[in-house]
Amino acid sequence: MKLILAAIGRQKSGPETELLDRYLDRARKAGRSLGFTQIDVIELMESRAKSTEERKTQEAEQLLKALPSSCYIIALDEHGKHLPSPDFAKIIDRERGSGHSAIALVIGGPDGHGPALLKEAKLKLALGAMTWPHQIARMLIAEQLYRAMTILTGHPYHRS
Repeated sequence: MKLILAAIGRQKSGPETELLDRYLDRARKAGRSLGFTQIDVIELMESRAKSTEERKTQEAEQLLKALPSSCYIIALDEHGKHLPSPDFAKIIDRERGSGHSAIALVIGGPDGHGPALLKEAKLKLALGAMTWPHQIARMLIAEQLYRAMTILTGHPYHRS
């Protein structure tokens, strides 16, 4: 199974990108034994439409077009669920055996996700009540993917 981190906007070089790459590399290595064959990063351009709704609609279309048709979509959304790491790991584990071709964690543009993407998402997930820059949100998701892999491989979880 493949994992996908899809986002509107480009990640610029800097310490956040170095940390993102480090956690993605760790997650890839830890995930191999669990049957996760790869972790792809998809970056798409922000819409230049004038209205917020038009931008969200265009970006949602881009994201949906870029994702495999049979993937399990997790939309990062400020109104989403707040999950502890072990529960996030359980979802990754459950979907690993579900027949989906991939699990996609999707970060929208500055305006959020369009209705079409939210409708297709099987889970809406929040990273807390605070607002995070997209570069940091990517890094946080990569860290949680790594943490999920370690939990699923039986590494002791310090909060248990």
